[in-house]
Amino acid sequence: MAGNQTFSESWYRIANQKISLRLGVKTRRQNFRGERWIVLENPFSNQFYRLRPAAYEFVSRLRPDRTVQDVWDEVVEKFPEEAPGQESVIQLLSQLYFANLLQYDLAADSAKLFERYKKRKQREARAKLLQIMFMRIPLFDPDRFLKNTLPYIGKMITPIGGLIWLLVVGFGLKVVADNWNSAMDQSNSVLAPSNLFYLYIAMVFIKTFHEFGHAYFCRKYGGEVHIMGVMLLIFTPIPYMDATSSWSFRSRWKRALVGAAGMIVEIFVAAIAAVIWANTSQGVVNAVAYNVMFIASVSTLLFNANPLLRFDGYYILSDVLDIPNLHQRSSKHLRHLVEHYVFGVKNSESPTRSKKEAGLLTVFGIAAGIYRIVVFATILLFVADQFLLVGIIMAVICIVSWVIAPIWKFVKYLSTSPQLDRVRLRAVSVSIAFFAVLILCLNFIHFPYHFRAPGVIESTEWSQLTLKSEGQVEEILATPGEPVKAGDPLIRLSNRQLELQHKAALANLKEVETRIRMAIQAGGADVQPLKSSLDASKKRIAQLEEYLENLVVRASQSGEWVAPGIESYQGRWLARGTPVGLLINPESYEFVAVVQQDDVDFLFNQKLATDAELRFRGKSKQEFEIKDLVIVPAEQYSLPSAALGWSAGGSIPVKQDDGNGTSTTEPFFRVTGKISESDAVMLHHGRTGMVRFDIGSEPLIPRWIRRFRQLLQSRYQI
Repeated sequence: MAGNQTFSESWYRIANQKISLRLGVKTRRQNFRGERWIVLENPFSNQFYRLRPAAYEFVSRLRPDRTVQDVWDEVVEKFPEEAPGQESVIQLLSQLYFANLLQYDLAADSAKLFERYKKRKQREARAKLLQIMFMRIPLFDPDRFLKNTLPYIGKMITPIGGLIWLLVVGFGLKVVADNWNSAMDQSNSVLAPSNLFYLYIAMVFIKTFHEFGHAYFCRKYGGEVHIMGVMLLIFTPIPYMDATSSWSFRSRWKRALVGAAGMIVEIFVAAIAAVIWANTSQGVVNAVAYNVMFIASVSTLLFNANPLLRFDGYYILSDVLDIPNLHQRSSKHLRHLVEHYVFGVKNSESPTRSKKEAGLLTVFGIAAGIYRIVVFATILLFVADQFLLVGIIMAVICIVSWVIAPIWKFVKYLSTSPQLDRVRLRAVSVSIAFFAVLILCLNFIHFPYHFRAPGVIESTEWSQLTLKSEGQVEEILATPGEPVKAGDPLIRLSNRQLELQHKAALANLKEVETRIRMAIQAGGADVQPLKSSLDASKKRIAQLEEYLENLVVRASQSGEWVAPGIESYQGRWLARGTPVGLLINPESYEFVAVVQQDDVDFLFNQKLATDAELRFRGKSKQEFEIKDLVIVPAEQYSLPSAALGWSAGGSIPVKQDDGNGTSTTEPFFRVTGKISESDAVMLHHGRTGMVRFDIGSEPLIPRWIRRFRQLLQSRYQI
């Protein structure tokens, strides 16, 4: 227990008070990491509070006819080594007081109780305001329904039920694996307007099963579930249940199973939905089944299974590690680190019991804080994209909750906290110095600055080689990557049908010529139509001979023949117009970079270096240099290569209705640069990479402000 000093200057405030636990408070024993804890349960409010045995020895002796001083003296006499100090007792009684677990044998206790109730409601209201994107609204008590249906549902919460779960989920995974391409194709339309209704129906459906999973597992192991309601997840109503009574279970594995129950049920339902989806054609049933499968997988990975957010994964991790109140303990530990090592509070104690736990809580506290900020910022942008006014209101609330309120609490803590009585001057001085240095570094010190842009290698002299005749590939006559001359044979095809058509055309020509001679001998009345047929036959023969000649594919220009994977074409039938490689001039490479709107200012308003660094996929550790950068001063909407766009795995947004995948949704600027011949030997036309442009140095705060303004302008036209 933090602050376990024997005597306290504030002891006189509670020493003569007569306090006891409220009637009806239940106590249970639990083991955490080999240590015994005592859980206090208030059955009226379904709240729980954990105590160490030494603290419970003190609390259990509180009586309406005994003062706090009498009880403390007795505990110190019986347990001199383990008895809590006066500072610990003050903190303990304060926490139990606000948890509404204590009562006074005074007439004014009812007024105190009402005051505590009001304060608790105010804290809950503030907490709901801080969690506006995950607000919960309780509606009714489902415990009787759960108790009546448990004899039937509980049969699934057995080893046999676990075996059935494994079989169904395994079969569902096989179904998804067999239809993986179809599943990926359908995922592209999940956020389409026509699918949003089905997506919401699927979310309500799967989350209802999720919450009942928690509830039935909790009831199976002896817990009670008295609250069911609606949670406004980003203002979207979905069901929720309160299964916090599982905190009183002695077995940590039962607590962990209750925490995982929702995900267990979700995955089971998703497996069934996968089977339905794979065996139905397009329609309502197919759409709902796919959305159920999608919601179960995405929500499980991003939210429920993630221990950095206070959802299922957090409580499972807390139970598995046997570290109760993981979030609160990590916050207290981080506060201890600051107080002890920065402010110099000598009597500050960490809530950890080992160096391993201290390291775990430090990493968890920092990672959880950063992840929450990232997730909430992403959610804010998503909401603002759909409802700008709502997003602005939420942003204001978040600024007040995450910036203004913490600053005010920190100032109040520095000025009034008893913990800093002896070191207040140092704490204030260090805090002021820290923020001053931080602002100085961010706003006045220049840091090197650069930005990156995707691009593609292009040859200034190149042509694409396509088949002019269809046929089966018989032989690769030239080695790809080797230099060739104009007219050199590259590929030989065969087409038996084309040869037969050529022979038939020659026979038809002879027939027409014979008929013309016979018509001339007969008087020449039908000669003119036959001459037209003769011309058509000659044109057909000339066309077929051209096709036959083109069965040998030849280089249209001198250069390097680039044809990755051409060996796999051996023996395959290729249609006319099939591309079979490029002919490029290896001495004329350049890199074409695509600079998006957010970075355009740096091209025209900053001093851009004449050279830049270039990296390619597969050669990320090797740097290439491009020189003589040239900015094309005109907005463009067509990418130099489809590989740079979203449709081909690139980073540039492209229009969904563009079959070529090169029409961008926003304008961009082209920057070209030359690549040295020595580097060009290692590269090839069409290869994508990332170029880094150095633009000098700049402080961080102006840089962030500019990025934020660009965000508002590009997304919301503000």
